[in-house]
Amino acid sequence: MPYRPNPRPTTRSARTPGRRGRRAGLCAVLLTGSVATLFSVGSVVPAAAAVTGASDRSAAGTEKATVTSEARVTTAVLDLDHPTRGPQVRGKDVPYDTASIIKVDILAALLLQAQDAGRGLTQQERTLAETMIEHSDNDAATALWQRIGQAPGLEAVNKRLGLSSTVGGTGGKWGLTRTTVTDQISLLRAVFADGTTSSATSSASESALSATSRNYIRTLMTRIAAGQSWGVSAASDSGWALKNGWLQRTTTGLWDINSVGWITSGTHHYLVAVLSDGNASMAGGIAAVERAAQVAVSSAQAAG
Repeated sequence: MPYRPNPRPTTRSARTPGRRGRRAGLCAVLLTGSVATLFSVGSVVPAAAAVTGASDRSAAGTEKATVTSEARVTTAVLDLDHPTRGPQVRGKDVPYDTASIIKVDILAALLLQAQDAGRGLTQQERTLAETMIEHSDNDAATALWQRIGQAPGLEAVNKRLGLSSTVGGTGGKWGLTRTTVTDQISLLRAVFADGTTSSATSSASESALSATSRNYIRTLMTRIAAGQSWGVSAASDSGWALKNGWLQRTTTGLWDINSVGWITSGTHHYLVAVLSDGNASMAGGIAAVERAAQVAVSSAQAAG
């Protein structure tokens, strides 16, 4: 299936997302349901996703109201039209929880393992992959996490994709995988950097993922469900492909909010990773991530 970048919505400014659109999107996200039981065991509370139909409000309401937000955010941007310059990082390049952005990595691992076996994905695997990426379905992610061999399987694939600081979550808790913005840029580069941009040449040949596998991941990342297309898309003025992650921690009640993907802005194509934690609310975290993405891309543009 050919890769077609998701067009920038005409009703939303490239620099200042419309309040009505954002509010509607957040409502859609918050009403879609909660994260599956893998997030509810141990140290995390379910955040919104598109599977179970249960609200996350009751779980969130059990947290103490005295916790003070200490939000932090780190960004990385790679200009695909000048890939030899490397990613531009803003903030401390330290590990963060992935939440649902790990689903791109899970799919990359599944595809690379299938390549190694000389086969394509089964229909069941395709159904799970599409539901996992497009709707952020956690049951599907859990099934594929187990299929790739959980954390050891993920880490073995990541070495081949150029990731060096990503540690898989233990005990089936894929959402507690830890990663850095530079590792996320490495993953995105393995998926997106190819001959579609003027200067990106070597990355495609170096990627362990085949052209078919890369195209499949890209396509799914342009089909993100309504209400989940926030994040790095705020820095785009035409096309985007992304995956977001959101997770509320039971110990603090604070939110991890992440967004990674490919965007176009002006005449250039960018890979953007924004990781954050310590956000007082999901809505506030999304707003912070979108502002950070806009600033990071503007800085990359200024660098020429």
